[in-house]
Amino acid sequence: MDYSLNSRSVAEATEHWLRRRGVDKREIGELVMFLQKEYYPGLTMEECMDSVERVLSKREVQNAVLTGIQLDVLAEEGKLFAPLQDIVLNDEGLYGCDEVLSLSIVNVYGSIGYTNFGYIDKMKPGILKRLNEKNGKDVHTFLDDIVGAVAAAASSRIAHRKQAEKETDEYVDEA
Repeated sequence: MDYSLNSRSVAEATEHWLRRRGVDKREIGELVMFLQKEYYPGLTMEECMDSVERVLSKREVQNAVLTGIQLDVLAEEGKLFAPLQDIVLNDEGLYGCDEVLSLSIVNVYGSIGYTNFGYIDKMKPGILKRLNEKNGKDVHTFLDDIVGAVAAAASSRIAHRKQAEKETDEYVDEA
């Protein structure tokens, strides 16, 4: 696919590459629900999906997604220079650049995203477990962290919105 450099085409490329790499946005929504259901029992999957969509609509998020996926693809094709090729191919534990790239996504909705990201990265529920498995063919060194970061940012967005709703309700009750 040929994508020119405009907002719509970058968003389309992001969607395309996530799908091509086996990521269904609903699975990201399920991660958001996993992170937030305890705090907001009435939370719906629709709210989670809306939050995922809002996070993925941000250009800085799209840039991080596309960058990470391309590095994973290049590693699969053996096209990175040594020693980076082996580091990304094997998802070396001390590498950390995959997490650093993902933190640019996490930070979009404030510092609460860091704790969400750390927790979900440690637990690896749902799609994260699958993306983190080494099958000898697919490289998801960046993608697993990116998906976790999108979920963490979407969860942070929900937390901020729910807090704002609560404060608005409290203000109305006091008036």
